[in-house]
Amino acid sequence: MIFSAMVSLKELGERELVKSIRSIVRQSPGLGPGDDCAVIPSTGGDIIACTDGVTFERHFPKGMTYEEFGWTAAAVNISDLASMGAAPVGLLAALTMPPDLDAVPLYDIMAGMDKCAESFGAYIYGGDTKFGCGAVSCTAIGAMNGRRPMLRSGARPGDIVAVTGSLGSAAAGFFAIENGLEGVSSSPLMMPVPRVEEGIALSASGAVTSCIDLSDGLAEGARSICSASHTGMDVHMAFLPEGDGVERVASETGIQKEEMMLYWGGDYELLFTFDKNKRSALYDHDLEFSIIGMVTNDGVPYIDHGDRREAMGNGRH
Repeated sequence: MIFSAMVSLKELGERELVKSIRSIVRQSPGLGPGDDCAVIPSTGGDIIACTDGVTFERHFPKGMTYEEFGWTAAAVNISDLASMGAAPVGLLAALTMPPDLDAVPLYDIMAGMDKCAESFGAYIYGGDTKFGCGAVSCTAIGAMNGRRPMLRSGARPGDIVAVTGSLGSAAAGFFAIENGLEGVSSSPLMMPVPRVEEGIALSASGAVTSCIDLSDGLAEGARSICSASHTGMDVHMAFLPEGDGVERVASETGIQKEEMMLYWGGDYELLFTFDKNKRSALYDHDLEFSIIGMVTNDGVPYIDHGDRREAMGNGRH
């Protein structure tokens, strides 16, 4: 692959950057770059691992506490484990903090991370600290405990598309803060809850053909599954489960529901596809979910508004 020194990282974009990196590094055994987590072969069983980071600049909305920032740093990684169906075991955290920052905020960040880890049966096993611009990068480790990991790449035409929980609450919380609206909860934005139990149950059901977490939004998740599976999707706007606050924010600010539910992100739900002949297996595991569409041969995901059908764009988050 030929790389141009004239292209900035911003111009290249995250998707193309990852593709370029994958062409540089050697192919690894197990499952390497390209999914929510890596699957690392081990004599004691596969190790599920992922790394993700948050920064003061991009992930610290108005009103967020340092403890909530720490919770989010852990949650974004635990959510990736959930999308594979892995049970969280532990986290490593690398903190890059401004040298003039008081020590107490750093302690609060670590306390938030530990509370999140504790909520899902995991521990903080170590990490690193450096001076820098204000960022936390975590590596999360999980275990499948005999289950098969769910990947992005298994969707097939005719499979059903579904999602856990509801969509748009995190975006509604953000826009409510930005527009001074009271009475709209900011909890989904400040302390997102990974769907670990749901991920484990989905994996155990044997019905799921692909899965991804929605921290980057439904549209981005759908595009990722379609790209990895070489399929398309038809998703119906009318079928999307609307999160708390979406209706009010839309009516009082003019921000479209589609923007909050499809493109903004911040909802740590799971988007998954499943074999339509194995639907009963999902209900046998007491899973609550909404069916929102079907996998197709179109190559890209489409959103159907009833009166029009259009290809999904890129996520914003």
